[in-house]
Amino acid sequence: MGMTKEQKDKFKKLGIGSYAELALIVPSTYEDLRVYDKLQIHTMQLIDASVESVYRAANSLQVTFFSHNFGHVITGVIFHLKPYMMHQFRVGERDYYYGMVECKGGLCSMSMPKKVTNIGAITPKYKSVLRSDIMLRLMQSCLTKENLISEGIKEEIARELLHVHFPAQKVPNLRDLEPKTIKALKYTELFNYMKQLSNKRRYFKALTSTCSDYEKWAESLPFRLTNEQIKSIEEIKTDFSKEVSARRMIVGDVGSGKTMVILASAFMMLPNRSVLMAPTTILANQLYEEAKKFLPNIKIALVTNRTKDINLDAYDFIIGTHALLYRELPCASLVMVDEQHRFGTAQRNLLEKLVSGKSSQEVEAKPHFLQFSATPIPRTQAMIETAHIDVSLITTTPFKKDITSRVIHKNDFKDLLEHIKSEIKGGNQVLLVYPLVEQSEVLEYQSIDEARGFWEKRFDNVYVTHGKDKEKEEVLLDFSKNGAILIATTVVEVGISLPRLSTVVIVGAERLGLSTLHQLRGRVSRTGLKGYCFLYTNQSSSERLDRFSQTTSGFDIANLDLKFRKGGDLLKGHNQSGSQFKWVDLAEDEEIVKSVKNDLCKRA
Repeated sequence: MGMTKEQKDKFKKLGIGSYAELALIVPSTYEDLRVYDKLQIHTMQLIDASVESVYRAANSLQVTFFSHNFGHVITGVIFHLKPYMMHQFRVGERDYYYGMVECKGGLCSMSMPKKVTNIGAITPKYKSVLRSDIMLRLMQSCLTKENLISEGIKEEIARELLHVHFPAQKVPNLRDLEPKTIKALKYTELFNYMKQLSNKRRYFKALTSTCSDYEKWAESLPFRLTNEQIKSIEEIKTDFSKEVSARRMIVGDVGSGKTMVILASAFMMLPNRSVLMAPTTILANQLYEEAKKFLPNIKIALVTNRTKDINLDAYDFIIGTHALLYRELPCASLVMVDEQHRFGTAQRNLLEKLVSGKSSQEVEAKPHFLQFSATPIPRTQAMIETAHIDVSLITTTPFKKDITSRVIHKNDFKDLLEHIKSEIKGGNQVLLVYPLVEQSEVLEYQSIDEARGFWEKRFDNVYVTHGKDKEKEEVLLDFSKNGAILIATTVVEVGISLPRLSTVVIVGAERLGLSTLHQLRGRVSRTGLKGYCFLYTNQSSSERLDRFSQTTSGFDIANLDLKFRKGGDLLKGHNQSGSQFKWVDLAEDEEIVKSVKNDLCKRA
């Protein structure tokens, strides 16, 4: 049976769209309107009582009850008297009254007694935009086992949810729910969320469903691809062979070699064209150089703001920055976006549309779409993402990095200075990351402006850049060739390759998210150099930084980050530091995520 218009309106007011979401609005408290023969002190309780006397004082009403179920006299006290309350208490009448019972020295009182008629049951109370009685009626009419099962909720989960809303015997302790109840709420929250994600996914016909073999190309490389690189390439190869256009996110740890997966994808797409968009000119240049080196027989173009108007029809692989969005692009069968979180959804969609050769919003056939990220996400989040996009994880690196991470304080500064001198003397480079560009009265750390004089006085070839610096890409390029020390903000977090960089010092490290710290640490030891990461803090101790310094895998760090900060919202696009989940803990609930994923796959 479908919902009535009235029920739909109430769902809209509550901001929900399903019975499962209704079930997740748990009661804030319960009224136990059953009659007991034993008095419970400091508890909301029902009395079956006769009114013996009523006395009206200046600001209150005092009612003397004789409680038949307890065989005891109880004094009721009502404050903030309203006219209608006077009619509830008539001498000689016997009724049911509900309120908080207290006893002292043999005298019992009930504060704010109210007359009730709906006795014999445990009644849930809800805090919502709807009036309490309307909300209860909505729950009673809509929240049924049949309705929950019709949306795909398993019967045992539905039973547990109904027990929270309509308990039969025992009043649930909302502050300490039973494990099986919490599990049911977690399952329902995830089921509802992943179902909505999967409903957002759209399937389009692929522009092409052909795929070249990559094996001979892989054998021609001067190194062997890792097992996880090969696994990701194989998953992409399967995608390319389907009639439906691919939608895949490839998430690699820092230095995991995702560039080779990008190049393998372009190779497999031949003789059809591929387009790759990168967030910065430096990254686009680096990818272009790698592509020329490892795809020698392919015509490759680089498009940046400085590129002249060349005819791109002659090229098999077009690599560029967002400058791609502002020019005529030839039709391409594969679109790839590197560091996808640096582009908005609108930019990614525009690129896809430009290479589809169609201007309408709804195109019948679309290119395959791959997005790459070097910001590892927790495995649980990756599993949830699979509801609306296919996900490949590259968790291993081609060679093990040797990086020593340490939390340091003010008294370690002398040793740090000696370390920096020693590294520069050995021909290596040092990165100093400061939290701010200019002085701040709020922050207890030096800014770039305050600190640069100290370093420039003691060392040669000191370079400075930050996010607002229009010349930052030129500064980074110049530093990579000639620099000793680079002073910067987190602008260097993503992508740039600095082969001689051996040391990073992060000032005010406790202010940054663990994934940002991991990205910064990932700038060092890119070519097998011995690396050092120093986390400078004024805090006397930080469990978060200590745990980070002992953890090297980006995916483990993403899980650590979850423990210290709550995961973000994939559906509504909220940021990573706030959570849309009330019950689910992404750091702990991997098994429940697996269970929901399997159940949704069975339904598909």
